[in-house]
Amino acid sequence: MTSAHVLARHPRRPIVLGALVVLLHLLVFDWLSVQLGRRHETAAPAPPAPMLAQLIQIKAPLPVPQPALDAAPKLAPPPLPSLPPEPVEVADAEPGPAPDGASEAAPGAAPGMAAAGAPDTSAATPAAAGQERAMPTTADVQSQPAPVPAPADAARPAEPPPASPAPEPEQRRYKVELPPPADIALDVARIDADGTRWNGEARLSWRRSGDAYRIDVEAGIRVVFARVNLLTLVSEGTVGDEGFVPISMTEKRRGRAMTATHFNRKDGMLTFSASQARVALGPGTQDKASLPLQLAAIGRGDPRQMSGNIDILVGEDRDANVFSFKVAGQEQIDTRLGRLLTWHLVRPPRPGSYHSRLEVWLAPAYGWLPVQMRNVEASGAVTTQTASNIVMKETGSQ
Repeated sequence: MTSAHVLARHPRRPIVLGALVVLLHLLVFDWLSVQLGRRHETAAPAPPAPMLAQLIQIKAPLPVPQPALDAAPKLAPPPLPSLPPEPVEVADAEPGPAPDGASEAAPGAAPGMAAAGAPDTSAATPAAAGQERAMPTTADVQSQPAPVPAPADAARPAEPPPASPAPEPEQRRYKVELPPPADIALDVARIDADGTRWNGEARLSWRRSGDAYRIDVEAGIRVVFARVNLLTLVSEGTVGDEGFVPISMTEKRRGRAMTATHFNRKDGMLTFSASQARVALGPGTQDKASLPLQLAAIGRGDPRQMSGNIDILVGEDRDANVFSFKVAGQEQIDTRLGRLLTWHLVRPPRPGSYHSRLEVWLAPAYGWLPVQMRNVEASGAVTTQTASNIVMKETGSQ
């Protein structure tokens, strides 16, 4: 049977065979193109490494920069001096404003203080400054590369010092000998801050009856032919090994109500009718009237005590403050009694307590009694009292 006969009997076989031949050619060409492409890729240079790294990061980005965190602990911790020495800081409250407890020792702070036109004495109880601790925040702690142990002292919270109930003087005991009871007349000369001059008289008198004493102080000015009384002080108490031991003092100023200061020996407290302050009594506490005579008792007790500082707690009309006198030395002054050799004591201003300068001159020739007193106020006004006459009621050692 010939091929013609076969094709005649099966007319579709040529078509199938032709399709198979074409398909085989296509397969051959496809295989050859694949082989040629592989050779071309093998011969091409490799892409640069940074490009490969960038493609990897784009395809698979990390959600958290973990490598940066892991690298931090491997770094050496910074040296200790670069860190704060303590984890906390103590800041003054201060803050808060500083307490305005200043007491201008104006006329009336002592017998030598009375003068015309002088401002009234006022005082406020000093307030203890509080302290606040500034603690580090959580962010500050986390920002440190490594925890640093705090010093032992800084670990314990600092406690503020207990508030003192009174400005107690130094625990210094003085040997005392009371001056002789006397009446002291004094000339008063005052120059106001604006230059206005005033003149007047003052009197300091003290009496003793057994163990009890009484001190009277009066001060006033002369207006034409009249005398106007501006201040009256009365101190009463006992005498003992400490010298004068006040029990009460009253103060009366012209045009104002009388005030009283009470020395409650049983309770050991000072109280005031003009304020709610309560101050603990210290050794040798005095009032404004007895203060100059107590200084005389210290000088008479032992002149060697006239050196350094002499500190005395003094109860005033509204509060109490420690008067700290510096011994300036011996000095000669002119008085109506003549030229006298004296011991000069100076109490300079002390911020927070009093702003005036108080000076006292004691005359050993007159039983160490005060023969001159001067007060220099913060405003610049000056009041000076100088003895014009002294009458002693008893003969005392000089």
